[in-house]
Amino acid sequence: MSPVAATDSFGAKALMLWRGAMGRCPNCGEGQVLHRYLKIVPNCSACGEPLGHLPADDMPPWLTILIVGHILFPNVWYFERAYNVPVWMEMVLWPTLGLVLTLLLLPRCKGFVVALLWMLRQKG
Repeated sequence: MSPVAATDSFGAKALMLWRGAMGRCPNCGEGQVLHRYLKIVPNCSACGEPLGHLPADDMPPWLTILIVGHILFPNVWYFERAYNVPVWMEMVLWPTLGLVLTLLLLPRCKGFVVALLWMLRQKG
């Protein structure tokens, strides 16, 4: 059993989830969780921990949509009320910002979910 997995403290669990969100192995923090953009590596390159059997499935896109929606909606609402921005500018700005946020957050959310599944010792 790994040194991090042996402890059940809140700090150790938060560290595991943080490592996953940063794209690192939740066990050692050295190896990568994802290969390329969204493919989960079979084993950690540093400690050999098996990660490829963890089914992230639909939770990473759901979590990404939840976060992006909570970032975009208040900003769209505020700018609509506070400033007189032309409609064409809003039709360019908000979808572009939503796409960029989605592409940046999706791998982090997938790493977070993989770390969560690993922490909960889920089977594939």
